[in-house]
Amino acid sequence: MQAFYVCECVKFSFACRCTEWCLFCRLSSPLIPILPTVRAALRHLPLFALAGVLCLPVLALLGAWLPGVDSNAPLPVLASMAQTVLPGYLWTTLWLAIGVGVGAALVGTAAAVAVTLFDFPGRRSFEWLLLLPLAMPAYVTAYAYTDFLQYSGPLQTWARAAFGLEGRLLPEVRSLGGAVLVFVVSLYPYVYLLARAALAERIAHLMEAARMLGAPLARRIAAVALPLARPAVAAGVALALMETLADFGVTSYFGIQTFSTAIIKAWLAMDDRRVAAQLSTMLLALVLLLLWLERRSQSRMRFSARGAGGSAVSLPKVLTGWPVVLAYAVCVVPVLLGFVAPVAFMLRPLAADWSVLPWQRFLEWAWNSVRLGGMTSALALAVALALGFALRRAPRGPVRAVVRLVGAGYAVPGAVIVVGVLLPVGWLQQQFPHLGVAALVTTTALGIVWAYLVRFSAVALQSIESGYARIPTSLDESARLLGAGSMRVASQVHWPLLKRAAAAGALLVFVDVMKELPATMVLRPFNSDTLAVVAYQLARDERLGEAALPSLALVLVGLVPVLLLSRALRSR
Repeated sequence: MQAFYVCECVKFSFACRCTEWCLFCRLSSPLIPILPTVRAALRHLPLFALAGVLCLPVLALLGAWLPGVDSNAPLPVLASMAQTVLPGYLWTTLWLAIGVGVGAALVGTAAAVAVTLFDFPGRRSFEWLLLLPLAMPAYVTAYAYTDFLQYSGPLQTWARAAFGLEGRLLPEVRSLGGAVLVFVVSLYPYVYLLARAALAERIAHLMEAARMLGAPLARRIAAVALPLARPAVAAGVALALMETLADFGVTSYFGIQTFSTAIIKAWLAMDDRRVAAQLSTMLLALVLLLLWLERRSQSRMRFSARGAGGSAVSLPKVLTGWPVVLAYAVCVVPVLLGFVAPVAFMLRPLAADWSVLPWQRFLEWAWNSVRLGGMTSALALAVALALGFALRRAPRGPVRAVVRLVGAGYAVPGAVIVVGVLLPVGWLQQQFPHLGVAALVTTTALGIVWAYLVRFSAVALQSIESGYARIPTSLDESARLLGAGSMRVASQVHWPLLKRAAAAGALLVFVDVMKELPATMVLRPFNSDTLAVVAYQLARDERLGEAALPSLALVLVGLVPVLLLSRALRSR
């Protein structure tokens, strides 16, 4: 038996050199490597608590699959739905995703190839005009096309009167095909932006090498440019599909039964929160799969442009003759269908009769939207600054994992976040009815701002991270050598250099909040209608002329970041 005793190493920090087994060293040695990690965890405890609040709605959804969580909504309800309506939701969502993915890939890639590899009159203008559909919420585009193309719309009415025809002359716009068209013309800019960057910056020297080997232009595009731009196209398609799966306005207005509409219907119509949560986890799994594919595609975009220099092949090829007409068609049609036509359709009722428009309540709706957008953008910016500074100090380890977890919130659909917010609130209300948690969350702006922060904090965080990437770490080291503490470094060194990134992040959050529909529609306080909710309600009630005013206001707000983005691309 070896004797244990306590030696002098208890009182000193140097290593124990006892000849016998030391009880203190034997007990404490396994803990010594853990102590710095524990201290770091305690230091970042407020940060982890903040991340927990933002991730709680998503984590609460997983509890819906636990047995005995809610006896009023047993698991066989979902099994019965799987035998009746769930396959229809799945197939409709799948066909919608396939149509939008193929259409956005074709339109976005063709536009990127036209403005990047070719030169024709007006090419510089089309570089930013092709971004304009980003300012149009997809549900606003759906309202505009429905008002103009429906049976009683001006186009079919004029055609019947002019040619003496009867009945319906055009296919029903409120259909799966109409939804695919709306999503394609609204979301193709995601593919266009990434494909354009890949074609402009990463493949010039490879195109030159193919030319020197005797390959004609058509073969260089088909065998070099497009395959190398494929990861960018895949990333853009994944982003477009995430927006499609998260949509509620278009699918609900067109009467298409997708997962998003099924979630809202299960919660509001069936009053079954467990089934809504289970459907939400299914949709969340699909979105996370798309997010993983997008990240994987982005990681493969590592093509260096060194060596291209100023060679002639890196310059766009000048078009003459009939190819100019084809290039114009490739660029004009998406802008016309995605922005010009919807805006013109909504301006028609405004020009026809201004008296039918709800001018008196418009300022109230606009104020509610601006108020919620301002509060959320300020809080999201504060969260992003805190997370960005913590990541700056500890770029690896648990802090990075927490930041990435919060950053994934933007991929979570609004309908999923609604269910995730209301689940823990309902549980707390059942356990502690005297606290009035449900009233606090649903009758005030607390619940809706919470949902906004879960989804849109990632937008501000992305801007702050990009701002920090441009600040060299040598500035931090110099400030610390001069005796500056952490708060002083953040306020006097980082903040002046982050102002532009912070303003851009706050603006993007503000615009996203203004356009958000499902979370706003369910969680908004009483008598706090926003422009997005009012536009949806008026369009649903077939008052499309009155819905034009709030819809155009959303388009004007969405134009601000699009114009800033186009200006940045032109300056680059």
